[in-house]
Amino acid sequence: MGCFFSKKSKRKSSDKEDPTPTTTTVETTAGNAVPLGNNTDEAPKLYSWDKREKVDPKDYMLTGLKDVTVGRLPGKLNGQQFVIQECENCNIYVFDHSATITVDDCVNCRIFLGPVKGSVFLRDCKDIKCVVACQQFRTRDCKKMEVFLCCATQPIIESSTGMKFGCFQYYYPELAFHFKDAGLSIFNNNWSNIHDFTPVSGENNWSLLPEDSAVLDAVPTPDPESEFKSVRISAAPGQSIVPLTKGGRRKDSEESCLFVFFAGEYTTANARKLIDEATVKGFVLIQTKEVSMRPEDVKRVFQNDAEELVEWITKGPVIALELNGDGVVETCKNIASEVFSGTKVFVSDNKNTSSRDVDNFFNFADMQMGL
Repeated sequence: MGCFFSKKSKRKSSDKEDPTPTTTTVETTAGNAVPLGNNTDEAPKLYSWDKREKVDPKDYMLTGLKDVTVGRLPGKLNGQQFVIQECENCNIYVFDHSATITVDDCVNCRIFLGPVKGSVFLRDCKDIKCVVACQQFRTRDCKKMEVFLCCATQPIIESSTGMKFGCFQYYYPELAFHFKDAGLSIFNNNWSNIHDFTPVSGENNWSLLPEDSAVLDAVPTPDPESEFKSVRISAAPGQSIVPLTKGGRRKDSEESCLFVFFAGEYTTANARKLIDEATVKGFVLIQTKEVSMRPEDVKRVFQNDAEELVEWITKGPVIALELNGDGVVETCKNIASEVFSGTKVFVSDNKNTSSRDVDNFFNFADMQMGL
């Protein structure tokens, strides 16, 4: 048996001056009249789902386009999912945060995707150049792609060949807010840690782009006559919302330094300032992580220095950076004392133990994040 529900019908009284509600009855087989209820001029109830703005699926899709510049301006998606399919030779820009994005059967396109809270999945695509920020990144049956990526988890390719990856470098005024709305940290970027789900013996399905690869050579800024002309864009590493990291490339020096900022009012700004200070002096940022720590984690990672650091983890996640270059440990200690004297930080004490500091922290962080 099922239950059926319907709203009460709104009937008009035959006598407008008589507001007395009427009762409807029905005769039973026994001849008795059974009342069914009152008919009044009551307005039907409005529920929360009745008040929702109607969503047109076409606003969240780009389908079957060719030789055009298209996309979405900031504020147009607001966390909804988005679909791109069967596009050819298009420039596509999504300057907003979204839930998930799928890209299917596209050829020879340049694509920018703002922060995606969930996954970006490309299937059956060829000759694609893209800039992407997301929680999860995956390709299947794709060929010849260049991807400037910020990915919180390990990127996965499947049955894909000719895949090249670089670090996300991009800026537009709303981008930092879009990262926050999507729940992504600019310091958790595993762009170079690719997992090939279908490796082929003796072949390499993916590689890293040259360090001097320019984002705007791959995905140029929108046409000045397009609807995106008002969006102020930069791909300069110094302006990028996501720090430019060396990732899995070979390090130039055997000396690295671990620099950790504990949660505070200006933790992100301080981390960015350290990067600026260090890069100006010629040092290279290898990797970054933002993770929460428990007291037992602090003891395992920082060992002899753990006791004084335990109380510092209670206010939120820590931001850790690995910097590389000859003399980097001593330089970082000087920066810590001169620039961040009133800030809660940890810095490797000497170059003989700094590599152990780096390994201890980032091995812990990778385990914490399931990498």
